[in-house]
Amino acid sequence: MGRLAGATGIDRTVEVAVEEAIVRALESAAVERAIARVIDDGRLADAVEASIDQERLEETIRRAIDSEVADRVWEDILASDKAQMLVERIAEAPEVRVALASQGVGLIADLGRQVSRAAGAVDDFVERLLRRITRRPQRTEETENVGLVGRGVALAVDAGILAAGFALFTAMLSGVLQLVTDEKIPAWLAALLSFGAFIAVAIYFTGFWAFEGQTPGMRFTGIQLEHEGSPEIGVRRAFRRLWATVLAILPFGLGLVPILFRDNRTGFPDRVSGTVMVKRGNRVLAPWSRNLVPGEPG
Repeated sequence: MGRLAGATGIDRTVEVAVEEAIVRALESAAVERAIARVIDDGRLADAVEASIDQERLEETIRRAIDSEVADRVWEDILASDKAQMLVERIAEAPEVRVALASQGVGLIADLGRQVSRAAGAVDDFVERLLRRITRRPQRTEETENVGLVGRGVALAVDAGILAAGFALFTAMLSGVLQLVTDEKIPAWLAALLSFGAFIAVAIYFTGFWAFEGQTPGMRFTGIQLEHEGSPEIGVRRAFRRLWATVLAILPFGLGLVPILFRDNRTGFPDRVSGTVMVKRGNRVLAPWSRNLVPGEPG
């Protein structure tokens, strides 16, 4: 037994001494220089590359990606709080908001250009047809004056905007009344709202015509009012155009018929207000879209 114990102790001592000698040899400068020469020579990299089967490696990676384990890993990652925080930070980034806003404005502008182009084509067709029927000479040069169809499209857009605003306001008012009195809108209040709607429509058209020369519907379709080349026609001229438009529409739209026959496409409202309606290109939200880009003046 004593001999066995002695032999065991000697073996362990020899084993420890050999391990230390191997470690010292690997840590020596000579071994480091030899490893560096092998790496610099490129043979090791060539040998590793030659030993890898590219097709098998690609197949292995593809199977790993398509496996159920990978799906579970992705689900865990996407469901994690850090992933949600990352998505929120990306969504709140100013650059992302600017890009989304620009895309929305661009889509509306493209739609407006298409509608304006279609309305202009219909106006030109109707004019050619009427000139042929009345045996008048056809127009030789393109005109920038807007016809009856283009005006009607712009008016329809404005009517939609006003109708949506009135519907929203009426729904909100009705909801408040039902909460307070549990009753619908009474007749006297409905009459008052109708009068208020008439005043709101008058302010809508007069204000936009006076200071911008175009309503949102006209901006959407790329047309504009001008007086002696200026879009700022003033409040008085805008008000005259408003009541002249009402008078032109009341007798079944007879006051607008001259637009179809006159060379400058003017009707009763245009002559009374001294304005013309011309094409100025689609500029949907142009004054406001500049504010969407950081660093640009509004």
